[in-house]
Amino acid sequence: MSKDRWADLALHPVRIRILRAVAGARLTTHDLVTQLPDVPHATLYRHLGTLVKAGLIEVVDQRKVRGAVERVYALPAHGATLNPAELATATPEDHARYFTAFVSSLLSDFSRYLAREQVDLVADGAGYQQVVLHLSDTELAAFAADLNRVVGPLLGNEPGEGRVPRLLATVLLPVDHSDKSEGSTR
Repeated sequence: MSKDRWADLALHPVRIRILRAVAGARLTTHDLVTQLPDVPHATLYRHLGTLVKAGLIEVVDQRKVRGAVERVYALPAHGATLNPAELATATPEDHARYFTAFVSSLLSDFSRYLAREQVDLVADGAGYQQVVLHLSDTELAAFAADLNRVVGPLLGNEPGEGRVPRLLATVLLPVDHSDKSEGSTR
C-alpha cells in the first residue's frame, strides 16, 4: 500500500481510535461499541469495514451468536503503520500530515478525558510535560533501547480486571537552540 493510500485510510480521527483500540487486543464490534461510545454505530461499522478491506485490521475469528456472525478483529502481524522504507521516502509534507493527525488524535483523546464527570490527573495517573534531554547519539540509542525494554512487555497486556487502558504518546525530536554557548557540539 502506498504511503498516500495509507495516510488516507489510517489518519481519519475515528479510524485512529479504532486502530488504537484494537492494538494489542482481539475485539468484537460489540467491544468496539463499548470502548467508543461516542461514535455512532453506523459510522463505526463503516470505518471498521474500510480498515478491514484495506488490510489495516484483520478478522481473526468468527462465531455464531444468536443467529448472527460475530467477528473478532485484531491488527495484522505487521501492524497498521508504515514500514521504515515508506517512512524514509516520506516527504516533509507527508510527515506534517502524519504529525497533524497524531496531534489531533491526542487533542481529541485529552478533550474526551476532560469531559468526564470527574477528572483527577493525579489519581488517574494522567499528565503531560515537555523535557529536553541532552544526549549523544550513543546515549539516545541506549535511551530508546531502555524504553523499549520497559514498554515492550506491557504491549502484550490484554484488557482485564483492574487494568485501565492508558495512552502513552511520545514525541522525540531535536530541538534547535539559538544559544550555542551551552556547550553542545555537533
